[in-house]
Amino acid sequence: MPLLDPKTWQSDTLSGGEYAVTEPATGDTLGTVMLAAAEDVATAAGAARAAQADWARAPHFVRAAVLRKAGDLFAAHADELRDWIVRESGSIPGKADFELHVAAQECYEAAALVSRPTGQILPSEAPRLSYTRRVPVGVVGVIAPFNAPLILSIRSVAPALALGNGVVLKPDPRTAVCGGLALAAVFAEAGLPEGLLHVLPGGAEAGQALVADSQVPVISFTGSTAAGRAVGEAAGRHLKRVHLELGGNSALIVLEDADIDAVISTAAWGSFFHQGQICMTTGRHLVHASLYEEYVERLAAKADALAVGDPYREQVHLGPIIDAAQLAKIQGLVESSTAGGAKLAAGGTHERLFYRPTVLAGVDDATPAYSEEVFGPVAPVRSFTTAEQAAALASQGPYGLSLGIVTRDTARGLDLADRIPTGIAHINDQTVNDEAVAPFGGIAASGTGARFGGEANLEAFTDVRWTTVRGDVATYPF
Repeated sequence: MPLLDPKTWQSDTLSGGEYAVTEPATGDTLGTVMLAAAEDVATAAGAARAAQADWARAPHFVRAAVLRKAGDLFAAHADELRDWIVRESGSIPGKADFELHVAAQECYEAAALVSRPTGQILPSEAPRLSYTRRVPVGVVGVIAPFNAPLILSIRSVAPALALGNGVVLKPDPRTAVCGGLALAAVFAEAGLPEGLLHVLPGGAEAGQALVADSQVPVISFTGSTAAGRAVGEAAGRHLKRVHLELGGNSALIVLEDADIDAVISTAAWGSFFHQGQICMTTGRHLVHASLYEEYVERLAAKADALAVGDPYREQVHLGPIIDAAQLAKIQGLVESSTAGGAKLAAGGTHERLFYRPTVLAGVDDATPAYSEEVFGPVAPVRSFTTAEQAAALASQGPYGLSLGIVTRDTARGLDLADRIPTGIAHINDQTVNDEAVAPFGGIAASGTGARFGGEANLEAFTDVRWTTVRGDVATYPF
């Protein structure tokens, strides 16, 4: 029996109108979902708050069992969910499989969170027991984007639920199914009590209402830096805790001793995986001058050899860009870069939403596709002569998400990484990596630090409460 039935999506009570679920590769409509309006957010938050109290009091092993079952169900329904991820988000099947793997692991890791120590015994000056313990925040608002829809929803939803919270999830309407309704179906089948998880596909109005709702004390937002600033400012006005995982323009540094045969595959993956629509995408290739010409030539040849097309019906390396607006942004940045003097070594063309992997040489600080986040399959390449210069170039700009360094001398790579502000660093790997057990997050314009993954989830979705207990009522001087 299918997990997802499009015939049931119209029975929802959301009042924001209908939205056509579209396949970017073909333009076909895959189904119709209902969108949330602002008033729907208040209703959902109230229901989640009402259901959360009993859930928080449930024994830890009960909550853990639901999370483990959810993890199993992502594997059990992998074929169906893979098709939705491929068709709705334009992912190749391998990327969809990775999302499903991570989703299951996020659930298993969340299940393990509930049995970890939740507090400390403190010394006290008074004759009393003094201790801290972590308690659920209540209701967590999750706002998730389109690019890795399942991962970027489940990494907040699973630990928030496991730790005793209710959740209101607002997925991007472009991926409302694989980033939202799929989670609701999985958790319902896993036995999550009704009312704890609410999926509200919607636009900016619904997101603003979620951030402003007084019943939702914590917001977990993943998206662009511009949108994240607005969310952070609004959350601050309401004195809410907010976790922001934002954009990036991550650098891959290729030192002079790098194995050029090995690095080209790594470099291409970093820039072209999922059409470059990843926050950690390698947006700047910094290559030692002694390797620069060969690097550009070979990366361009690799780009030219990659197949671009419909990932559901063809075997391809890259699928479609998510929509026409994003494609126009990519094309505009490439055209303004070449107009400013950058050399187009590969790509720079598209057919419908299928954008060719693109390599730009001769870039500098003024090159738009080098200095800005493209969020597309574009690899700008720039040379350097010393490690100090590479560190300075990698440190430029407002972002600080991920960093890759390729060298045969790993100690040298670690030393170089220590000189560059970043939330994530990989030696002898590209910039796009994710594991459920690892803390994830960027600094500066890339976000508010490592707030997802492993024990970081305890900080994200609980509050610390100080409690004291005395045998007798305390007495005071008056």
